[in-house]
Amino acid sequence: MAYSIRKYQLKDGVRFEVRYRKPDGASTSKRGFKRKMDADTWAAANITTAQALGGFIDPQAGNATVGELWEPWIAKKRISTKPTYVATLEASWRTHVKHAWESRPVAGIKRGEVQKWVGALSKKRSASVVIRCVNILSGILADAVKDSRIPTNPAEGVELPRKQRRKHVYLAGSELFALADNCGWRRLIVLTLGLCGMRWGELVALRVEDVDLQRNRIHIHRSISRVGTDLVESDTKTHESRMVMFPAILREELRTQCEGRCPTDFLFTMPGRPTDKPMSDGGRPTSEGGWFFVALRRTGIERGHMTIHDLRHTAASLMIQSGANVKTVQRQLGHKSATMTLDTYADLFDDDLDSLSQSMDDLLFSQNVGKMWANNGGEKEISLELQR
Repeated sequence: MAYSIRKYQLKDGVRFEVRYRKPDGASTSKRGFKRKMDADTWAAANITTAQALGGFIDPQAGNATVGELWEPWIAKKRISTKPTYVATLEASWRTHVKHAWESRPVAGIKRGEVQKWVGALSKKRSASVVIRCVNILSGILADAVKDSRIPTNPAEGVELPRKQRRKHVYLAGSELFALADNCGWRRLIVLTLGLCGMRWGELVALRVEDVDLQRNRIHIHRSISRVGTDLVESDTKTHESRMVMFPAILREELRTQCEGRCPTDFLFTMPGRPTDKPMSDGGRPTSEGGWFFVALRRTGIERGHMTIHDLRHTAASLMIQSGANVKTVQRQLGHKSATMTLDTYADLFDDDLDSLSQSMDDLLFSQNVGKMWANNGGEKEISLELQR
């Protein structure tokens, strides 16, 4: 047996202490039991059984608070996650998670109270914010499980609100060019986003050397994001580089954009600014009074609250309309898989059902099945013919 019980005296009476060794050999104890029976019961439940099952949990280790474990958890994220997302996690921690859980020992957290917290937060915040906050708490508790502080993660498997997918906004080609014409010096920026489908951060990070005018290609292998007041360069969202096409209609404008610049200069910069400095987003472009909002109004485009990111959806729509297959669209947009592209733009393939209906009719008529249906007017004849 890996523990012993000793009696000690206090002013208000006798107490019992359980002394035991942790898996690393260090000696520790649990004090305060009024009866030896209580000490034995606790030791059997927390030490003997756990050691027999190979899942020993040091009761003292569970006294660590969520706040104490937050720092090593976010430090881990800083190594593997983009700075922009780390900043988002830190903001969510400060705003929603810290006050509720910072001082709580991880061993005392119950699944029911986590679920209650999720319910209360869901009434005030969007599903995305709630899910992010729960992921923070669950991630910290998951590390506590790995460190043998608690046996299970009480935040794992709680019911979460469902995200409401925002309806995509698509522009026709004529609308895209009309919008670009109302964007002033940003005209080529809007056309590049709306025809190539790259993300805003990927466009900002483009350099002259990334443009291949001979092959109508652009090399995307970096992204620039805003973190606080700083612009931070990192790899792409999927951590992979890719080559994308640009339509020949953009070649001369891109050629003009590259002229007079060094290969390492940024492709798109603000007028009057050095070409070796990345372009900012110009404030809040989609807020009322922002340059993108103003351009939409001037163009007469009313698509709800359209954002710059919706230009990426427009590019996907135009590519699919032009006949591009799903795999090509996936590569162009930088999705992790073709399945993700299909899930994201399933609504763009609705017209394929009409084409499929016509194609099936053509096939069946070519095999005389459709003709038989038309002549005989019955499913029975079709069924008999197919059975033969």
